[in-house]
Amino acid sequence: MLYTARMQEQPWSIPGTPVTGYVWAAESPRAAVLLTHGLGEYARRYVDHFGALIPHLVQAGYTVYAYDQRGHGNSPGERGLVDTAPLLEDHFRAREALRSQPLPVYTFGHSLGGLITAASAARDPRGLSGVILSSPALLIGEGQPQLTKALAPLLARVAPRLPVSELGTDALSRRSDEVRAYQDDENIYHGKVTAQTAWTMLRLSGELWPDYVRWQLPTLVVHGDQDQLADVKGSQRFIETIPAADKTLRVFEGGYHELLNDEPSDEVRQIILDWLAAHTAG
Repeated sequence: MLYTARMQEQPWSIPGTPVTGYVWAAESPRAAVLLTHGLGEYARRYVDHFGALIPHLVQAGYTVYAYDQRGHGNSPGERGLVDTAPLLEDHFRAREALRSQPLPVYTFGHSLGGLITAASAARDPRGLSGVILSSPALLIGEGQPQLTKALAPLLARVAPRLPVSELGTDALSRRSDEVRAYQDDENIYHGKVTAQTAWTMLRLSGELWPDYVRWQLPTLVVHGDQDQLADVKGSQRFIETIPAADKTLRVFEGGYHELLNDEPSDEVRQIILDWLAAHTAG
């Protein structure tokens, strides 16, 4: 029987941040995983959905630390109004808090969480043993007119809450049950992407490319080639850019944005578990 992670959930306090954190402890842990969720969702969703990733990680011997990013889940902040700067600072603080525990630390980030995780690791890799990115939002605004991108910072400043694009639930998964679960989940933000969210993600994603040329951390990236919410070309360019000797990109044909909720869910989860096992062997 699968380990019931929610029953073992404990609060996790991250000094210097207002966010609500959680920890699911493995009985005989081999490593710690810091999990960062995507735009509009929340950490506990990875217990019951996303291939029950947290319970499987815990069962495999990984203690999972996670938190609701600002404006998400049980953390304070206006829903739908993201500023990646404090989100990145929270990630640094979470990593700092993990220094007090003896286990090697791996990071997992999905979508927006993938962007924040990549930014954190690129700017300060110390204390990290490896990085896993799920459909990371590394390439924002590709194909958008230059005028639109040039006006983005002004629009974000004068009308930060202005809705500028749809999230689109149909693009999340090919599994209708998971799409319905997403639509029915009152803890998820169901509004449009705001001008501030779009601009700060665009700005951060663009700033990071020069930093990636120094990336040496072992890295696994999983992405679907039909992802309409986070461009798979960003993951492909990222893997081509980083000079790390230990890097793996798995692109799933026909895969949508939430691969761990999509048709290849079991395979994707096993790839993640196998990668962690190979990097924590012995």
